[in-house]
Amino acid sequence: MKNKDWKIPYARPCVPHELSEAGYPPLLSQVLALRGIKTADEAELLLRGGEEELFDPLLMLDMDKAKERILRAIEKGEIVSVYGDYDVDGITSTCLVTDYLRSKGIECHPYIPDRSDEGYGLNMAALKNLREKGVSLVITVDCGITAVEEAEYAKSLGIDMVITDHHECKPDSLPKVSALIDCKREGDTYPNKDLSGVGVALKLVCACEGSSREMLHRYADLVAIGTIADVMPLVGENRFLVRYGLKRIVEAPRPGIAAMLKESSVDIKKLNASTVGFSLAPRLNAAGRLGQTVTAAKLIMSEDEASASALAHELCELNRKRQSIELEIWKEANELMRSHKPDGPIVLASDKWHQGVIGIAASRLAEQYSMPAIIICLNGDIGKGSCRSHGGFNLFEALSACSEHLLGFGGHALAAGLNIHRDKLDDFRQALKDYYYSNKPQPVAEVQCDLLITEPAMLSIENVRSLDLLEPYGNANHKPVLCLSGVRVDALNEVGGGRHLRMRIRLGGSAFECIYFSHNAADCGISEGDIIDLAFSPQINEFRGNISVQLVVSAVRLHDPSALCAMILEGDESAEWAASGYCPNRADFVKLWRSMPQNFTVGKDTGEILSQCLCGMEPEKYCLCLMVLRETGLLSSASGDIFCAKCAQISGKADLEATRLIKSLRSFR
Repeated sequence: MKNKDWKIPYARPCVPHELSEAGYPPLLSQVLALRGIKTADEAELLLRGGEEELFDPLLMLDMDKAKERILRAIEKGEIVSVYGDYDVDGITSTCLVTDYLRSKGIECHPYIPDRSDEGYGLNMAALKNLREKGVSLVITVDCGITAVEEAEYAKSLGIDMVITDHHECKPDSLPKVSALIDCKREGDTYPNKDLSGVGVALKLVCACEGSSREMLHRYADLVAIGTIADVMPLVGENRFLVRYGLKRIVEAPRPGIAAMLKESSVDIKKLNASTVGFSLAPRLNAAGRLGQTVTAAKLIMSEDEASASALAHELCELNRKRQSIELEIWKEANELMRSHKPDGPIVLASDKWHQGVIGIAASRLAEQYSMPAIIICLNGDIGKGSCRSHGGFNLFEALSACSEHLLGFGGHALAAGLNIHRDKLDDFRQALKDYYYSNKPQPVAEVQCDLLITEPAMLSIENVRSLDLLEPYGNANHKPVLCLSGVRVDALNEVGGGRHLRMRIRLGGSAFECIYFSHNAADCGISEGDIIDLAFSPQINEFRGNISVQLVVSAVRLHDPSALCAMILEGDESAEWAASGYCPNRADFVKLWRSMPQNFTVGKDTGEILSQCLCGMEPEKYCLCLMVLRETGLLSSASGDIFCAKCAQISGKADLEATRLIKSLRSFR
């Protein structure tokens, strides 16, 4: 972590007057302003938006056709199958629509393909099997948008099909079915293009029922779980659905969800999106990854505590098995990468890897090497791969461009899946590398801080509590990453058997306790007494009746003054707020002036200037001193800037306090 690039915002946040007038605490107001919120009405909609955020499901293309076909099936008592996907979004979608149809008194067969044996999406063998059971209508959830051949086959069997999906699609290659619902279809007017698969499933039953409120109350919990697990943007309609769904889980959890939370040692009263993402979702996903989706589906649809408890225990055991397999794959993949640093997207393949877990390994590789990663499980001549993006690289477009080397693919910009012939691996790897360098995203700092904290009052209990209004956090509404720059480490202690690092840092006259999970002091390269930069999220810590603010660290490094110093030396006035804590006094100027030889020349660039920094003086303060001396004329250069400036004589006495820069720095204190 200490070697990663950081982006620290040194400019003072500009908070619209209306937010302050509305009574929002300073920290929350600054975060809202950074997210483009300018008025109290906009803030209220983001923080407390209600059912007005919901859109009419009939705005979706073909929703009227889907409604008509499903109602006809209910009226005639047809046998229906809900065909889903094996991830959390697909499982919750399948359970939602199955439960709804069964509540209407018709026979409904949920079907989720085996990840290893059948792979993603519709397949002809499954359709044939369903037809033999008397199924005359198949409703897909979270899949089907690319199933052109399978749809034709279903038609030949006498099966009608309603497809609901939310994945990317090609307008010239769509299945011909009774109804085809996907917000990303060309010509679809539904305003929210980022619904999860289970979100689309909810809209389907809302349309059929003619009541969004009743269906929302009944199924919002499933929508929240699937939406969070599928990393959909938590803004607008999605944000309301997730917030409402989490509330329903807390107030009246299904037996299966309650059992899973208990088995995971989660306090339901503290449930949030992170709990779902890191506790519930991995356990439900483990079932799909290891070919046991029926266990997850039974758990969600369970109606008694005893069976729910047994199923929840079984899922947790599956998750532990998944973690063990994942660790082995990660070790092997990392070993393959150890001999060379990747010069393009990572594409690894093996006959030994478990297909259900390779996506997790791909995510870890992408994070480890800051490069898109694809892990492929080979079975004979065919490979099935999981793809994960990095740095904003659009995987779906990349796979589209390289499709001549693939048997098939599908997914999103950030995560996708593919099928490939073994003998096409090298060609695909090269084609993907060529595409990557032709469409390489702009580099971004790996540590992105939202807000620089310069005064302890911003981390008051009231300010930190106010950030809870931004929940649920997730994609497009991330937890704010705050930053401290140039703070001293008072104490360091390793806790949890050396697995975690506890530290105490000092900001001004205040001390704050910090916790850095899964890191130790050696990892970070820091010691007591060091001056550091810290990226963190604040939280309220309650222990034995004491309430305090704790900083949950996401990144730490030895203090790097170069970025702020460069802004100071370039005369960037936006940096003066951040630099005000280093405002020099008269003694600093005297000390510096006396240390300068008569032929002193300021360095030619920031790096050289920092190498000249006076021993015992902060680099930022040193740079401010130089800029003030230049403003008075005691340092001058032909170009007028600070670089290569030399000592100069002036008439009269230099009034340092009268300079614009000193006045500006003092105004922030």
